[in-house]
Amino acid sequence: VQLQASGGGLVQAGGSLRLSCAASGRTFSDYVVGWFRQAPGKEREFVAAVSKSGGNTDYADSVEGRFTISRDNAKNTVYLQMNSLKPEDTAVYYCAAVHAPTTGFTFHREYEYDYWGQGTQVTVSS
Repeated sequence: VQLQASGGGLVQAGGSLRLSCAASGRTFSDYVVGWFRQAPGKEREFVAAVSKSGGNTDYADSVEGRFTISRDNAKNTVYLQMNSLKPEDTAVYYCAAVHAPTTGFTFHREYEYDYWGQGTQVTVSS
């Protein structure tokens, strides 16, 4: 599956952005999708994940309550709605996918994902 992340940009602290991850090539509804981010000088970290059906979601503690992950399998797209953005959210955001044989699962670790998008830059100014 090929992934294309978009929607990044420059926003002031307290603002909002919505990232999109568009997929092609396989049956999208068979894949768990996650978002990760990497800030300058830091390791890439887990942000959020959504199960195949969209019924289960999981978030990093740092974004819980501010970010919402969702998916529209009819459009082969996963979204990351980011509200109340902080300067520490500044990073390149990547979407990733892995084929999941059963429903209800999400994954948190980079090595659990097989497919990665190219990343989209999010910059939050103070």
